[in-house]
Amino acid sequence: MPQKPEILKRKIVATSQLFRIEEIHLKFSNGNERIFERMISSRRGAVMIIPLLDADTILLVREYAAGTDRYELAFPKGLVDEGETLEEAVNRELQEEIGYGSANIQFIRSMTSAPGYWGGKASVFLARDLYPASLEGDEPEPLEVVPWKLNNYQALLQEENFSEARSVAALYLLRDLLNEH
Repeated sequence: MPQKPEILKRKIVATSQLFRIEEIHLKFSNGNERIFERMISSRRGAVMIIPLLDADTILLVREYAAGTDRYELAFPKGLVDEGETLEEAVNRELQEEIGYGSANIQFIRSMTSAPGYWGGKASVFLARDLYPASLEGDEPEPLEVVPWKLNNYQALLQEENFSEARSVAALYLLRDLLNEH
């Protein structure tokens, strides 16, 4: 493993309601120096949930995404609240976004989205044994819950508005997990 670069200097160069951007001046083991920018994450993390309604059906949500300026189809997800465990965040997000809780939550893996610019991690979970339960969420409009048959996952991958990399990766993780059993 190469030696991690030395951080020579750090400073916050921009802030918004959602992000802080830090400039870091690095010195690499070969003597090269570079300045990078990165978003500072909250370190509480986020969860993404693959809800299985039954053995053959996953549930997705369709919601407006400001970054792409369109409605996107994705798995339920959200930030972990202060003092909340990952599993508690899973159940809360499920109840807020799709109107279900889960009696069987299984951790699959954690992933990053853009590790060169952001240290935030999303932990992916499989949620089974769903039961009706809902909580008020922070979404500005009701989310559309979209059931999708697992045997038709390749058609989902062809959907133009199913483009979020984390959701695509989670779908492949699910496929591999279910094929192991």
